[in-house]
Amino acid sequence: MTVLLEVQSLSLEFRGSRGTAPITALQDVSFTLDRGETLAVLGESGSGKSITAKAVMGILPKPAAVVTEGRILFDGTDLLSLSAARLRAVQGARVAMVFQDALSALNPVQTVSTQIAELYRVHRGLGRREAKERAIEMMRAVRIPDAANRADDYPFQFSGGMRQRIMIAMALALDPDVLIADEPTTALDATVQAQILELLAEVTAERHMALMMITHDLGVAGQLADRALVMYAGRVAEYGPIDEVFDRPAHPYTRGLLGSIPGAAHRGRDLPTIPGLPPDIARRPPGCSFNPRCAYATAECASIDPPLVAFASGRAAACHHLEEVLSDVPVGA
Repeated sequence: MTVLLEVQSLSLEFRGSRGTAPITALQDVSFTLDRGETLAVLGESGSGKSITAKAVMGILPKPAAVVTEGRILFDGTDLLSLSAARLRAVQGARVAMVFQDALSALNPVQTVSTQIAELYRVHRGLGRREAKERAIEMMRAVRIPDAANRADDYPFQFSGGMRQRIMIAMALALDPDVLIADEPTTALDATVQAQILELLAEVTAERHMALMMITHDLGVAGQLADRALVMYAGRVAEYGPIDEVFDRPAHPYTRGLLGSIPGAAHRGRDLPTIPGLPPDIARRPPGCSFNPRCAYATAECASIDPPLVAFASGRAAACHHLEEVLSDVPVGA
């Protein structure tokens, strides 16, 4: 496999007004993404999934968000070291993103074909007519019915599912190597969700792209992904091949997420949940951030932050009780 994207020990903080202490949003985040591979980034809201994606895309809110350590290597080049002009040549063209809320991401006063065509005009130097023809081709590629006649419609004239297809068309227009999808099926009904996920799986396979899928939905992750990156409070909790992570989780947080999936065994009973709430990243507890919610926690967990430890080929977890968690009864057994 060819490694396209490698994030090495990425740490990021938000800085407010003078005299305000910075807030650490990401701490020592590392992972790789190979060509043709799908990586599912999992975790509750606030775990650092989307800010990691924005760091990779180079669209962090400036000047508040500051990368304090680490590298983001794309095809061997550190994106953090690039000038604004060189980074723009990568954004969209080689690394593209499908955002969570298509209606907010699309320009409401431009037709959809104009927005797709702009990518061809800026990055490929095409004329207005040829760029529009390419835009219509991309609309057809993501299965928008009657694409030629709908090309001059505005975003509000499309359904939620069709708007998300337009976002995917924009992301795929320049044939990128890496596609980042940030909760691409949020607020869509189950049937449309399935269609969008099927479309993403097909186009990434056809183009042999790498897909970084950010999702809360473990079912979606299990269906699409090759590997899983589980995040908690801005850190990597667990990382590895998704089948192994789901069958034999090594971190208590991963066990909790998997145990919360509704199943036939829960019929007539309360659904298991992880107690408590995710920590406020501005007031992380000492030691392991998960320790106040963890059934395995000991005094060590409340005082020492566990490092991310590789324990098998392609697998790693940040837990003081790694062996105990691994040897426990499998989730769903």
